[in-house]
Order: sequence, then structure tokens, then C-alpha cells
Amino acid sequence: MERRYPVGIQTFSRLRKEGYVYIDKTDLMWRMTKISPFVFLSRPRRFGKSLLTTTLCSFFRGERELFEGLKVMDLEKEWRSYPVLHIDVSMAKGQENVEQLRGALTRELTPLTSIYGKDPDETTPGALFAGLIRRAYEQTGEQVVVVIDEYDAPLLDVLHEEKQLPAFRRVMQEFYQCLKAREAMIRFCFITGITKFSQLSIFSTLNNITNITLDPDFSSICGITGKEIDDQMQQDVAQLAEEYKVKPQEMRKMLRDTYDGYHFSRKSPDIYNPFSLMKAFNQHELRNYWFESGTPSYLIHQMKLFHTDITKLDNLLVSSDAFDQPTENMIDALPLLYQSGYLTITDYDTDSQIYTLGIPNKEVRVGFTKGLLPIISGIGSSDVQVGFAARFWRALRTDDTNLALQELQSYLEGLPYVEGFKKKLEEVATAEGFYEWTFYLIFSMLNVYVQTQVKCAHGRADMVVMMPNAIYVMELKINGTAQDALKQINDRGYARRYATDGRRIVKIGIGFSVEQRNMTNYLIEDLSTSNNE
Repeated sequence: MERRYPVGIQTFSRLRKEGYVYIDKTDLMWRMTKISPFVFLSRPRRFGKSLLTTTLCSFFRGERELFEGLKVMDLEKEWRSYPVLHIDVSMAKGQENVEQLRGALTRELTPLTSIYGKDPDETTPGALFAGLIRRAYEQTGEQVVVVIDEYDAPLLDVLHEEKQLPAFRRVMQEFYQCLKAREAMIRFCFITGITKFSQLSIFSTLNNITNITLDPDFSSICGITGKEIDDQMQQDVAQLAEEYKVKPQEMRKMLRDTYDGYHFSRKSPDIYNPFSLMKAFNQHELRNYWFESGTPSYLIHQMKLFHTDITKLDNLLVSSDAFDQPTENMIDALPLLYQSGYLTITDYDTDSQIYTLGIPNKEVRVGFTKGLLPIISGIGSSDVQVGFAARFWRALRTDDTNLALQELQSYLEGLPYVEGFKKKLEEVATAEGFYEWTFYLIFSMLNVYVQTQVKCAHGRADMVVMMPNAIYVMELKINGTAQDALKQINDRGYARRYATDGRRIVKIGIGFSVEQRNMTNYLIEDLSTSNNE
């Protein structure tokens, strides 16, 4: 029987009734309902938050038949039915003013009024919400379960608008303040979103809300772990391996490199993006599905606002306060990058309590840089053509450094003159910095691991490119010569730290002309064929 993958399906009841693949998270869901009456969880978009909310709805409605064969059947004994108010706040996205926002919130609540009614004096979304909780409680004699999905969606739309954001926030504060006022009537309240807006009444007045975002016990409540793939999806991996004519273990590696790498706590297992993984199985193809809708505009704006150095995103050492800040208190784009899924936890040092953040996987690296490339460098992502990418990559993989640089030089020569090019140069500290950014983005789009401004005992190498079989140490000289660039690599020993790595070490000096916007000359020194240091 052909497997059915729940691409675009976020309703638990439909998924179960129609026989779609389901990775059982019901034991974690059950435990979550026991830790606190109010729970908040932040996860990136398309990571299964909505599926989790509808699973909770079915559970609290007592729809036991949907859970047959799942882990929760060994845990839950009562199966009581509660009145459930499920509110998807993402339906209020895209509003232009507060009147439209209030209207959208009211429309989202309207179906519930056909069940529990409405009082004439409930003229605001918050008043209607409060009235629904009260009437559901009074009419059923049971405490109410409130499930709020994407609570922050309307605010993310106006995050960068100084006038709109406070006005929208006041509407949302009025909407959520009933949760505190009706606390005694609420059996359980679950709230999801991407970011933390601490000034909303959810966080400022609900003293007993439990944030499980970084809780190791719930790291895998959204997403799919490597163990779950091995235990429940071997058939799917094998079928995709046949499509690619590789062995299943090689396909597991390809899937891991492309979609794995997320960690949501200091003890988190490796977690795959569930949307991309299911879509890859469904489409029989590995692609960057998470980025089909592009990089969110609010994230791009915040990165520009805080002048984020994208070349430093692969190895950030931070405390938890730095990347788990409330949105209003941000002093850089780091919290939003983490909360949106563009960075993840890659390591944790217990003694110092310091986290290391980095880009999770190939899908994020390639998709992220495609979205950023036109903004940072003015080079359109479509300009990084498949032909160039294939030729450049093949040259590097076959150790033909000279051919790779010729391909890069030819590619840069063919780029159109970018409008605002001089202004973009002024936005970075130096012209070298601008070209480092541009090179970084081009390499990253090809999923080549690249570091810039790499420290050593006697200075910083402009760029180090890591390939499976070679390490390239590069120095750029703007309006200078390749000889001077290569001499600096040698005089300052930029390549010395990699001497025991085992891979080929290749030193490259590049002369670059701002006027020509291209490499004017380059020199290559391959340590596998030279005794020079």
C-alpha cells in the first residue's frame, strides 16, 4: 500500500481518519498537559505546531478512537470531554490597521458563537473572547480548554513599523487579557508562536505560564528525530534511495545533511524539519522546500536594521538570555534568527552555561543565502546560475583550483552593474568586507562551508573555505596584487593552524579591482606540491 504523507495537512483528526503517516508524539503531548495549566511553546514556522494544537483539541474533546494504537493510550485513563476553544491567530495576518485587525480576530471567533452564543455588549475581540470562555464554562459545567496557534502572527507583520506595532500590540493585549481574568474557568491553555512579545498580557500577567521552548523534556515535541526515522520511516528512506540510485544508508546521510541539525535545548536530539522531510518523500526529490515562500520580510528587515554580519552566523557563542530574548528587548537580530529557525543550538558548555549557535543544515544555508544575496550584495539569486554552480563545484571537488577561480572570475565578469552598488560598499566598513560578504554568500549557496576573518596568532585570514578533501586559505587585496595577498598569508602563517588536519592545504592570493568589480589576478600555492609555509 502506498504511503500517504501529510503535506499541508495540519488537522490531527483528518490525518488519522484518512491514513496519513503520523509520527507519534502523543506521550509528550500528554506529559505537557500535566506540568502547568498554562503552557507556551515557540518553534519555527512549518515545524508541526499547528498539528500539535489540533492533536490537543482532539485529546481534550475526548475523541479516544483517533488515538487507538498511539502512546497516549497507555497513559490516559479518564478521557473526559471538555469544551475546547481553538483559535488560529494566523488568520488575522496581513491587516493594514487596527480596525481590520479587530475585525479579523472577531471573524476567527465567530464560529464559536454559534455554539456558545454572544452578548450584545461584546463589541471588542477581547470582550467576545472572555464571554465565550465564560459561557462555555457555564453551559457545559466543565472547565474550558483554550488552544491558541500562532499568537504573534499579526505583530510579526508590523514588527518594523514604529507607529503600527504599538497600536496592534494594544489590540492583542486586550484580546489576551481575558486569559488572566478567566483563569479559574480554564482547565488548560496552550499557546504557540515564533517569538516572545513579553509586553503582551500573556507574559506580563499570567504568572503561572510555563515556557517549555528550551525544556529538554520537550525538545522533540515538534519535528522528527533521527531515531524516529530509523524506527518508523525505513521504508520511505529506501524508496527515495531507489529514486536516487544510492544505498539506503547513503540516502540517510543525504537527508541528514539537508534537513537535520535542529536542536531546541541543551540536551536535544537531532531534529529534522518535518515539513521538508515529508515533502521530500512525497515529491521523491530533495529540494529546499522550507524556503519556497522565501525568507520572511520581517527577518530581513531586522537584519538590515541591526547590520547583522551574516558571515559570523555559523559559530556564535551566547548565553541563553542572548538568543531567547523577548522581541521588544532585541538589540540585534540574533533572537529572531534563532526563534525563526535560521540558527539552532549546535553545542552547550555545562561549566560556562554558554550555547553555540549555527546554521542547521544545507536547506537553511542555501535558502537563507538565496534570500539574502540580492539584499547584501545586489546579486540576484537567479544570477548564480546552475551552469556556473555545477562547473565551479566540479572544479573544487576534482582539486582543480585554477579552473574553479577561472569560473568564478568569468561569473563575476558577467554580472550586471548593480544599482546602488556604491551605497552598498558604504554600508560595510571596507570594500574587502563587502567582497567577503559576497564571496561568503556565493559559497554558501553552493553549500560550501566558509568562514571569514579567521583568527590566528598573527592576524586574520580573510576567508577559509572547507571542502571534504581540501582547505582553501584566501586573502583579498582590494586594488592590490595577488602577490601581496599571498605574501600576507605566508608572512602571518594563516595556513599553519591547518597543518595537521590531513586535508590538502591551498593558499590563494587574490587581487580585486573595485572599478572592474572583479578579480584582476590570483596566485595559488598548493602545500601538497610545495614545501613553502
